[in-house]
Order: sequence, then structure tokens, then C-alpha cells
Amino acid sequence: MLMAVKFPLASNGGRTPLPRNPLGFFPASIPSKPISLSLPLNSPNPHNCFCLKPYSSRLTLLHRRLPPIAALESDVPQSHHQGSETLSDSKRLEEWSSLTAKFSGAANVPFMLLQLPQIILNTRNLLAGNTTALLAVPWLGMLTGLLGNLSLLSYFAKKREKEAMVIQTLGSVTTFIVFAQLAIAGAMPLPYFLATSAVVSSGLLINFMNYFNVLPVQILKFWEDFITVGGFSVLPQVMWSTFVPFIPNSILPGITALVAALLAVASARAGKLPEEGVKFVGALSGWTATLLFMWMPVSQMWTNYLNPENIKGLSALTMFLALIGNGLVLPRALFIRDFMW
Repeated sequence: MLMAVKFPLASNGGRTPLPRNPLGFFPASIPSKPISLSLPLNSPNPHNCFCLKPYSSRLTLLHRRLPPIAALESDVPQSHHQGSETLSDSKRLEEWSSLTAKFSGAANVPFMLLQLPQIILNTRNLLAGNTTALLAVPWLGMLTGLLGNLSLLSYFAKKREKEAMVIQTLGSVTTFIVFAQLAIAGAMPLPYFLATSAVVSSGLLINFMNYFNVLPVQILKFWEDFITVGGFSVLPQVMWSTFVPFIPNSILPGITALVAALLAVASARAGKLPEEGVKFVGALSGWTATLLFMWMPVSQMWTNYLNPENIKGLSALTMFLALIGNGLVLPRALFIRDFMW
């Protein structure tokens, strides 16, 4: 039986009303157990009572405000202040946001030092006329990393993550400097370098225009489609090439992925995919870039397994710098609950 009850207002003799807490009840005045208020009703039913349940804890409030993000929705900008919250909780979130952003910004130092030794070494060889030494630099593998940088730059520009944008921009610029040195030495074919230059300059310009909201939507969509098709085509080809000669050397994985990516992008733009399918296509560029970076150490471990003597040529300092850089951006990824970091 439902029953509406209206309690009379208490009177204090016409005096000034008692002051109230503008933020609600005081936490100390809230009991830890639910309050059951029984009212006399027609039938003695134990369910005919009001049960008042206070907030169990601030931790519960935080979990209720920050629900888990689905993997396909990881590229959608998420608010750090979802739902109701107290003033102290909001201040605490702002402090954590500022702290994790500083950690992410500090990651630029180790990431910059990753390419700096290679740039200095290439410069010395060029000045000494030793251009043959630059032939040992694997520019195809670096081209894959550059595509990953540009893809993640587009992803973080969409989410307005400034520190992550700086990291990906730094990676793109330093890799391009190495490509320029290789082109000067003749280690990289000039047509490939010119095409790479056009892609890098266009990618940087488009993403920063997108960050400042001055980019036409059609250009942004074309760039996102280009990155999606390129990344999805390169990923399976790189994975396949890792295990050659144990498997036949073929470009079939890349061609198959290229056709599949073109069909998926065209179907999404034509509105022939359901909502979940459109989200999946939109997240492809970020996921392929992440998987490309994840596959690079896998490829290196496989090479070390086949040729253990090559381990002597690896730089422990380089791996340590990469570890430090990734460790510094991890708190930011956990704070905003983003799988792409």
C-alpha cells in the first residue's frame, strides 16, 4: 500500500531559523546503517516503512561518477566530472588531473632522448662523408612508427589531450629529421621521402587546426579515413613480415586489409553500418596505431630469438628511456580511463 506522508514543519518560537549546511548533511551526522521509519498503516505489513540509506562512502560516489568506458568508446571525449559530486571531490579530481598531466608532459624528455642519439650519429657521419653508415638505418620500420605517431596525434587531438599531442608531435618531427638525413645520404629513395614529407606536414597542420577548431569537417573526415585505411593496411603486413622466411613472403595480408578497410570506411560514410559498426570504424585508427607500437618489441624479441648475437647491438639505455616514458604517461591513462595510452 502506497501512502504519501507530509511532516509538519518544526517551529522554534518565531526565532531565526537554524543555519543549514549548503552542501547537504554533515557526514558526521549520517549513521552508517540504513534508517527504517515505520508508520501506522491499516495492515501490519513489515514492508510498509520508509528506508533511508545514506551514502556508504566517498569511494562509492567516485565509482558511481566515473563508470568504466567501453573499448569502442575509448575515442569519445569523456568528462572527468560525471554526475553529482561534492566540492572537495571536485577539487581532488582537479588536483589529480593537474598532477597526471604534469607526469605526461615530463614524458617528453625520455621520448626526445630516444631519437636524439641517432640524429647526432647521422649528422656526424654526413659531415665525415660516411654516407654508407646510414644504409644500416631501417627506414621502413621507422615509417611504420611514424604512421603510428600521426594516428595517435589525430586521436589525442580529438580528445584535447595536449601533453599526449606534444609527445606524438615530437615523435613525428624527430623521425622526419632522421628521414631527411637518410634522403641526403641516398639511403631513402627521394620519391618516398617527398611523399612522407607531404603526409607529415599535412598531418601536423590538420591536427593542430582541429585542436583549435579551425578545420573544416570534410577535411578532418578525409584525414581520419586516410589514417584508418593506412594503419589498418600496414598492421597485418608488418605482422606477417615478422615471421618471414618461416612463412612465404607475400603482400597478400596488406592487400586484403586494404580492401577491407576501404569497404568499411565507405560503408560507414554511406550510413550502411549500425551505430556500433560506425564506432568500430572510428576507433580503428587509434587501435591500429597502438597495436603497431605494441608489435615493435614483439618483432624485436622474435629477431633476438632467431639471432641471439644481435642482442649485443641493442642499447639498454634506449629501452630504459622507453620504459620511463611509458611509465610517466600511464597515470594519465588510468585517470582518464583511456585504453589507447
